[in-house]
Amino acid sequence: MNIAPETIEFLMSLGVNALAAIVILIAGWLIAAAAQRTVRRRAEQSEVFDSTLAIVLGKIARLLILAVTLIAVLSQFGVQTASLIALLGAASLAIGLALQGTLSNVSAGIMLLVLRPIRVGDVVEVGGMLGKVEEIGLFVTSMNTPDNIAMVIPNSQIWGSSIKNFTQNDTRRVDMVFGISYSDDMERAVTIVNSLIASDERFLKEPEPLVAIAELADSSVNIYARPWVNRADFFAAKLDLTRKVKERFDAEGISIPFPQQEVHMHQLGPKAA
Repeated sequence: MNIAPETIEFLMSLGVNALAAIVILIAGWLIAAAAQRTVRRRAEQSEVFDSTLAIVLGKIARLLILAVTLIAVLSQFGVQTASLIALLGAASLAIGLALQGTLSNVSAGIMLLVLRPIRVGDVVEVGGMLGKVEEIGLFVTSMNTPDNIAMVIPNSQIWGSSIKNFTQNDTRRVDMVFGISYSDDMERAVTIVNSLIASDERFLKEPEPLVAIAELADSSVNIYARPWVNRADFFAAKLDLTRKVKERFDAEGISIPFPQQEVHMHQLGPKAA
């Protein structure tokens, strides 16, 4: 059986191209796996990237190399890669438009993981919701409220709103208001509050606490107390100071007024005939 030289040449060319494609495919697969491990390891060693983002970056590097490998393999068989790239671009655009909301959550998640305005374990207020951050994912962030209710918030809502982080700074200021009667000794009341703050080691000496007459309200003279504490002592110190001020004011005869309303009733005489 005689085989035409053109057929032999075609088969040999096809075999060479197939062998080259296999070599490219194997090499691309190995390089993609190595790139994924390298990118992930470097990202995890960096202080800039979160561990979740390190995994994502590794997968993205692998997919990019595999995509280039696939294009190179197809080009070995005479496929017009330019038209293929254009087709993939159009498909990516269509998919992006269809998943616009999901992709916005992904991009917001990447920004949260890179810039780290919040971290796992932080107590934050986002969009009027207060909770402790349990997990930051690519799509959603999981939080627990102070009464232990689980919340799952889309990342785009977090990134698109103001974030109040109660854990980021080491110290916090305790803002308190104590009202006394207009007939009470203002200086004595200020001295009492100052002494109670000074006697509690949880309140810091620096910055210096502020205790001053700040407001003449409708039914009271208001004393503003602004001491500083370490973050972990905030609530306990605030609650203790409130109780101690009430006890000392009672012992010293300083009253804490409460809003009152006087009602005057007038008797009207009989109407003239």
